[in-house]
Amino acid sequence: MSSAVPVPRPAHRTADLVLVGGEVRTMDPAHPHATAIAVDDGKVVAVGSDAEIAPWIDTGTKQIALAGATVTPGLIDAHCHLYGLGVDGESISVRNAATAVAAAELVAAQVSTRAPNEWLIGRGWDQNRWPEQTFPTRATLDAVIADRPVMLRRIDGHAIWVNSKALALANITKATKDPAGGKIVRDAKGEPTGVLIDNAIDLVERVVPAPSPQVRERRILAAAEKAVAAGITGVHEMGIEPETAAVYEKLAREGKLPLRVYALLAGDPSKPEQLSEAPRPAVGRFEMRAVKFFADGALGSRGARLAAPYDDDPKNLGLWVTEPAQLTAAVTNASAHGWQVGVHAIGDAGVGAVLDAFAAAKAEADVRAEAPRELRPRIEHVQVIAPADVERMAAVKAIASMQPTHATSDMPWAEQRLGKQRILGAYAWRTMLDHHIPLAAGSDFPIEEVAPLLGLYAAVTRQDAEGTPAGGWYPAQRLTLDEAIAAFTSGAAYAQFAEHTLGTIAVGRTADLTVFDRPLAAARSLLATGVAYTIVDGAIVYERPKP
Repeated sequence: MSSAVPVPRPAHRTADLVLVGGEVRTMDPAHPHATAIAVDDGKVVAVGSDAEIAPWIDTGTKQIALAGATVTPGLIDAHCHLYGLGVDGESISVRNAATAVAAAELVAAQVSTRAPNEWLIGRGWDQNRWPEQTFPTRATLDAVIADRPVMLRRIDGHAIWVNSKALALANITKATKDPAGGKIVRDAKGEPTGVLIDNAIDLVERVVPAPSPQVRERRILAAAEKAVAAGITGVHEMGIEPETAAVYEKLAREGKLPLRVYALLAGDPSKPEQLSEAPRPAVGRFEMRAVKFFADGALGSRGARLAAPYDDDPKNLGLWVTEPAQLTAAVTNASAHGWQVGVHAIGDAGVGAVLDAFAAAKAEADVRAEAPRELRPRIEHVQVIAPADVERMAAVKAIASMQPTHATSDMPWAEQRLGKQRILGAYAWRTMLDHHIPLAAGSDFPIEEVAPLLGLYAAVTRQDAEGTPAGGWYPAQRLTLDEAIAAFTSGAAYAQFAEHTLGTIAVGRTADLTVFDRPLAAARSLLATGVAYTIVDGAIVYERPKP
């Protein structure tokens, strides 16, 4: 007997597309499993057994024989940087450099491929992976490239490493003061070393020439192609500039976006007028009804704001990228004008400040409105949370927007930063679900890899690709496979107010589907699993090439 209920086919109607003979994980609690799906005019019209779907098939119906493979609702990356992925694709990758010197040499090797007046821009360095585990310096870059400006973004995006030419163009000297929420790393004599953290990055970025709309479009389309090939049908695009949003809207209007983009504007807490108007209506597959702010920095660069000092840096509490009072004002203002708010918060103090801001915004909204409006505020990352704040997070109905691969990337050094007690409240996905906090999963690409399968693997195993540590890193926080899939589907859809159209496979829902090449299993086989098809609005936007 089928566990799903199809709609009887009208005599005059057939389906555009059917998928049969598979394992359909619907994420619909009422009917969690089926073997076949019928799609017509971009919508799911029937879900059930192969026999129940057979009447929808006619000569014009495209059929996909699944041969036991799994289909899920279209996977949604709830926190990523799609435009950033496009930028990354055109940048110099130093991700695999084993030392600072090796990273500098990788940049030097690309000089001849760039225009004479072009900045040399790259990404991916991580001092935690180098033998010395210390920040690099401009001297290393100067030794190989002295006459061209170089800017290399740290893997987490919260620090840059530049050469002396870039510092000179930005007019950064010993006399330059640290901006609020930022840090210019200095040597013993007070001279800038070439590393700038969080808000100090702006001192350099403001002198880098802005890309044209044509360049932005090229980057978006290149990144979107990579995303759909990984099985992604939608993304939550984190913190984009209005100029990039305009290009997205143009592409959507022209029908050129192969996936859905739910964007968060890059918010500036010092400019409340930026959000004085309500969000604009969606255009095709693009919508920007949310704004992103930053509470603190990142754990890897010790910029995440902690309530007590870092265990491996006892004089350091991290940074307030936005001071708590200013953050509260910004969140309250954005909420009052109809914007959903997502706030980057990684440290426990950062998370606490965000919860204060959300509570204040909710209280004001409740006073203003006869019927309280649902705000659905989001905390992006929630990497470290104090035990007492878990209940507060549930009380303000905040969404936990978390990235499973951050745990497996950070586990070699995270406990050194936090100590044995605080680490228990870190990367705590199970804690969120146990307290009925909505969980939306993402990758944070290009900081991490694009493939959501890696996120599913990290969520269910808490192990790296080699299967270590045995049993998983703090395994009490693992998710089941269905919970992990839900975080990338129904959870992500809820986080963008789309739970009635996306995130589940059910009659009447939009036909966004991810089709895998085998049955999904909660084990290491996830690493060998591939994507066979990505379907958006009932149309195949990616089909794996035949061998």
